[in-house]
Amino acid sequence: MALLTEKPTVMECGGWDAYRLLDSGAGRKYESFGDHAFIRPEPQALWQPRLIGEQGPNWPASGEFIPGSDEDGGGRWTLDASVPEDGWELSWNDVRFTALPTPFRHLQFFPDMSAVWDWMRRQLDGRDDAELLNMFGYTGLGSLALSDHGRVTHVDASKKSVAQARANAELSGMQDRPIRWLIDDAAKFTAREVRRERRYDGIILDPPKFGRGPKNETWRLEEGLPELVGNCARLLDEKSSFLFLTVYAVRMSSLSIAGLLQEALRDLPGTIEHGDLAVRETGDNGRLLPTAIFARWSNPG
Repeated sequence: MALLTEKPTVMECGGWDAYRLLDSGAGRKYESFGDHAFIRPEPQALWQPRLIGEQGPNWPASGEFIPGSDEDGGGRWTLDASVPEDGWELSWNDVRFTALPTPFRHLQFFPDMSAVWDWMRRQLDGRDDAELLNMFGYTGLGSLALSDHGRVTHVDASKKSVAQARANAELSGMQDRPIRWLIDDAAKFTAREVRRERRYDGIILDPPKFGRGPKNETWRLEEGLPELVGNCARLLDEKSSFLFLTVYAVRMSSLSIAGLLQEALRDLPGTIEHGDLAVRETGDNGRLLPTAIFARWSNPG
């Protein structure tokens, strides 16, 4: 039986050349994405900014996302003329991709996931024959990061996101990697894979709080997550290496999703850990800004 480590841990993104968390506070964060800096809402930044001028935070930026009035989303960007309309190129290790402000307040990737990509690569160290599944794969950075280690099945309900993932693969020179790009509903796809008796060596799950499938299927995290995790567990066996689950923007403890993994993986060996994803501010005494909760199962085999 997989053993649950009850004490939470922090998976930290310290930034890299293409991304830095420069400052945060008063419900916002100040980040650099290559040559451009942006201000975005961040409810968990309860403290005050460090970079303070006479008129408030000293945050010269190329743009800012102004949130809507409701807590479930909405809002708009204010961007200056320096921001390219078609985005600009960034990289993480050998993965190259396009950054672009989206209506959903992010820039076509999630920097805090870099700690997850590093962790998954360590679980697969030395392997090039793994079977891997990236659910809710978005613009493909996780799939490209894993593609050194075997075949990747990338699933996302958004045709636009999968098209951008393919474009990022070409930008990275990885268009010939063994990646299946699928536009599909995650819950339905996983249920079909169970019926096909497929197995995977590693699965990454990054579900949204709410979403719609390609045929207008409705996804609500609290309703759909238990069945999805249960089906994913049925795609793993005692020789599999990991399952990684991240959850954003919900009132939920990492211990609760770790308990869900423990129940689903009760017949497998290994260890279940949980905690926060967080990004460290640059500079001396940089603070850790939490961004999401996670639970992960690992099995050294």
